Amino acid sequence: MRIAFMGTPEFAVPTLDTLLAAGHEVVAVYSQPPRRAGRGKALRPSPVQERAEAAGIKVRAPLTLRDAAEQEAFASLKLDVAVVAAYGLILPRAILEAPKHGCLNVHGSILPRWRGAAPIHRAILSGDEKTGITIMGMEKGLDTGPMYAVRETEINGKTAGELTAELAGIGGALMVEVLEQFPALTPVPQPEDGVTYASKIEKHEARLDFSRPALEVERQVRAFNPAPGAFFECGGERIKVLAAKVQESGGVPGAVLDEQLSIACGEGSILPTLVQRAGRGAMTSSELLRGFAIPTGAKLS
Repeated sequence: MRIAFMGTPEFAVPTLDTLLAAGHEVVAVYSQPPRRAGRGKALRPSPVQERAEAAGIKVRAPLTLRDAAEQEAFASLKLDVAVVAAYGLILPRAILEAPKHGCLNVHGSILPRWRGAAPIHRAILSGDEKTGITIMGMEKGLDTGPMYAVRETEINGKTAGELTAELAGIGGALMVEVLEQFPALTPVPQPEDGVTYASKIEKHEARLDFSRPALEVERQVRAFNPAPGAFFECGGERIKVLAAKVQESGGVPGAVLDEQLSIACGEGSILPTLVQRAGRGAMTSSELLRGFAIPTGAKLS
């Protein structure tokens, strides 16, 4: 099929790779413009742009798709379908309707649960047992389109980084399966019941809230690994918690309970097993405590 691919982060790269491996004609790739990153604040292209350019595909990076000129350029591609995976820009009606068979989206949840920007993080934070990938037809509503295929996977203690990588692979494979049956495949409307919204993750959410039960605090740790990184503060320094265990022992929420760095929560406690100081690499809690004193009884926030 004659395809335009639209995506930006690492999550989208496996879908682009599988489209190319399957022999589809990817005539253009759309990605968000390069962003300044790193200590030197140099402009850095997105992972999708880097992969597309390595494959010799022209990359377009408009700031918006609302301009008539951009919409005309998109229509001139004479596409069979556009494949979208975490692109990050709103697609106006003119874009949605330009391809012969419309636009298909790789969405990281079992719709209609977790429509919106951060479905993987929200699924972990909410304690969902499973999530998955939905291939859906795109329309004007927020992730409201009909579903062509769904594939599930167990969350089972995974971090957001681990789950994102797994779902990215599932999404690429499932999209190719859908395209093999297209356009004969008939989509199914989303159920009206069970709709939830996955709002964008705000940085303040990554501060560990020790007033919550330990089970929920541990979910924070996994949901924000690798980014933005769950953390607490002690002595004016921010300590990221990359992994933690739930324990039954308890106390005043936020209090350090022992020399292993167990921290009391609203119910139970957590034991950080992998932490990181600013400007340092990841380390165990024992390694942290050898160079950064956090006495028993200290109150963390």
